[in-house]
Amino acid sequence: MKKRQLGGAGPWVGAIGLGCMSFGGTFGATDTTHSLRCLSLALEQGIDFWDTANIYGMGVSESVIGQFLTQATPQTRAKVKLATKASIVTGPARRFDNSAPYLRAELLASMQRLRVDYVDLFYIHRREVERPIEEVAGVMADFIREGLIGGYGLSEVSPGTLRRAHRVHPCMAVQNEYSLWSRQPELGLIQACLELGVAFVPFSPLARGVFGQSDSNPTTPEEADFRRNLPRFTEPDWSLNRVAIAPFRAYCAQQGWAVSAAALAWVLDQGPHLIPIPGTRYGTHVQEWTQAFDIAITPAVRADFARLLPVGFAYGDRYNLEMASTVERYC
Repeated sequence: MKKRQLGGAGPWVGAIGLGCMSFGGTFGATDTTHSLRCLSLALEQGIDFWDTANIYGMGVSESVIGQFLTQATPQTRAKVKLATKASIVTGPARRFDNSAPYLRAELLASMQRLRVDYVDLFYIHRREVERPIEEVAGVMADFIREGLIGGYGLSEVSPGTLRRAHRVHPCMAVQNEYSLWSRQPELGLIQACLELGVAFVPFSPLARGVFGQSDSNPTTPEEADFRRNLPRFTEPDWSLNRVAIAPFRAYCAQQGWAVSAAALAWVLDQGPHLIPIPGTRYGTHVQEWTQAFDIAITPAVRADFARLLPVGFAYGDRYNLEMASTVERYC
């Protein structure tokens, strides 16, 4: 597995990480046995950067990782770099809390579930817009000085928010959605991260399974699958998207590439500071992902990708109106 650095002074990790949201049942039923097997297979492939959050299954995802680490040897545990997040307060009146007391309490609770006394990267999952980001960055700097975390990150933020926070204390990573069908970070955020020495961590780099190897039909997913609420996965948009993506699937087959590997190779080609974190419930998929390093993204291949999946090709918004209001839209 090739390595990339988390920020200007962070650890070197596998260039492809593992998003562990699905371990909490977000995309349908799973179980601990499958999740533990997935973690083991990921590590065998050199995927040693694992991303989770306090709300993924309301702590289930973190607890599964903690169980794996407890059962692992010290040598195995030392290989794993952990990222988790906090700030989303669930309930009838969903809100964001970036206050020092809340973040400290959630960080300590996450560490208890993960069964660690140190987290490599701690993200603000969503920004509380009423609170100055400079204050929040100061709180995170305190956690770093106390030895609780190695660095801090921001999620679904604008380049301006990143710059403001970075002035207070260098940011390690920014995590926004980015893939062949969600391209907004190209409008300044990826560039700002490169300029500042901040890692850019694309979540959903496989478009929430759209660029998986199988051509699934998410219009009839399991009841627990949150994609049921996303416009791109509901009709009439999903049928249009399926048709739009079909030529790309055919192209990958012609080249002998797994679709997921090709999509990840494209993401990795967007800059040396990008560390995508695809997710899965099944460990067999991680072996497909590592094939991305065998795909040479030449100028001709870039042109083919741009022709087959031009910017803005996707039908429908990536979030519904309620979810869209939680992210910083800067363009």
